[in-house]
Amino acid sequence: MESSGRAALVSRLRAAGCVYAEDEAELLLAAAQSPAVLADLTDRRVAGVPLEYLLGWAEFCGLRIAVDEGVFVPRARTALLVELAAELTGPAPAVVDLCCGSGATTVALAHRLAPRWLAAADIDPAAAACARRNVTGLNAEVYEGDLFAPLPRQWRGRLDLVVANAPYVPTDAVALMPPEARLHEAPVALDGGPDGLSVLRRVGADAVDWLTPGGHLVVEAGTTQIEALCDAFSKAGLIPTVHQDEDLDATALTARRPPDPTP
Repeated sequence: MESSGRAALVSRLRAAGCVYAEDEAELLLAAAQSPAVLADLTDRRVAGVPLEYLLGWAEFCGLRIAVDEGVFVPRARTALLVELAAELTGPAPAVVDLCCGSGATTVALAHRLAPRWLAAADIDPAAAACARRNVTGLNAEVYEGDLFAPLPRQWRGRLDLVVANAPYVPTDAVALMPPEARLHEAPVALDGGPDGLSVLRRVGADAVDWLTPGGHLVVEAGTTQIEALCDAFSKAGLIPTVHQDEDLDATALTARRPPDPTP
């Protein structure tokens, strides 16, 4: 495309509110096989369709993750979960990624760790299908179902690491989210109940039974929710620790299952 056409594309994207218009223009140009395809992609982007759905992928932890329409788009801040998990976990861990969405965290952990067993689960059939596509070629399994429910029972009490990027937006706040999220991503991936912690409380309560003694749970949450979540995890029998990353604008909580008492 000539520079004048490229400039016009950037201007149109910027007018539509795309903050990174120049970068998006380059990505759309690379994805379009013809002027007609470019026009269609541009029209859909200007109309508010997330860029990741138009490209068919999102970048996460330096990896290209396939993202189908309606599936939760991985956020850069969730890289904090991957970093914490890598720091906490010993050799050959048994790992589960709950509320896995596209499977982005699962794929990132597969590259960072050498798990003896790696699995992901999501209640949304579209997300589970997308995750299965992303873990192709990796030694990982994807289950469709609610949190721990679909996992093989033989792993109960034997997991070294549970990671969960569960929905944590309060129900009343979903309507205040950017249109790209609230209009295009599955509500089940966003709505965390009245205070945003309904799913995360369940994760913590059940994780105690699925983690091996000394195992860790790693979750993401909002900064204002951390105190209540720490309290919930403590009551569930876990030992919580708060982590924040200003560069990623991310807040996470790690929670360890205490070792069994020495006889």
